[in-house]
Amino acid sequence: MRLIAVTKGVPGDVVRDALAAGLTEFGENRVQEAESKIPPVGPGARWHLIGHLQSNKAKRAVSLFEEIHSIDSVPLAEEVGRRGIAAGRVVACFAEVNTSGDATKHGVPPAATLDLLGRLGETPGLVVRGLMTIGPLAGGAEGARASFRTLRRLRDEAARAGVVAEDAGLSMGMSGDFEIAIEEGATVVRVGSALFGPAA
Repeated sequence: MRLIAVTKGVPGDVVRDALAAGLTEFGENRVQEAESKIPPVGPGARWHLIGHLQSNKAKRAVSLFEEIHSIDSVPLAEEVGRRGIAAGRVVACFAEVNTSGDATKHGVPPAATLDLLGRLGETPGLVVRGLMTIGPLAGGAEGARASFRTLRRLRDEAARAGVVAEDAGLSMGMSGDFEIAIEEGATVVRVGSALFGPAA
């Protein structure tokens, strides 16, 4: 299980302290904030984009992040893949799924997940690491659990269909629900405020 320390709103010197303390994987929500933060932190950190990505920022994202967790359309995937090829690298990505049905969240609906994963697997310049979701805003612990179970079921269906590996990752769970996510099979959790305080 991998822990991504979410550094949204966290100053670079605090990130450097976290790196010195042994954390190595960090997540940012926005390309713009990452651009000003990543260079001063220096080597040794692996960076993940966990927030929504617009196609016009794909080139910048590919130059900054090891993995992109928020691929939610074929056009975005194609643009990220194209930028990866231009940069001479293969970009690791997760397909973002809106498992809660919340209209304010990004991600494909569950019914479109297998199609998106299949298309991602065919896109030059990309390698699919797994699926990502964000738990619901409402519904409490059981709502979160249902959301995470849906993602795990979708991963298992995709594996049976041969569009992802059987051990494809599940990026799910944040500060308020990561324990539930781990119980439901998360392989990646994204934790900010539980590590850095409410400012994160």
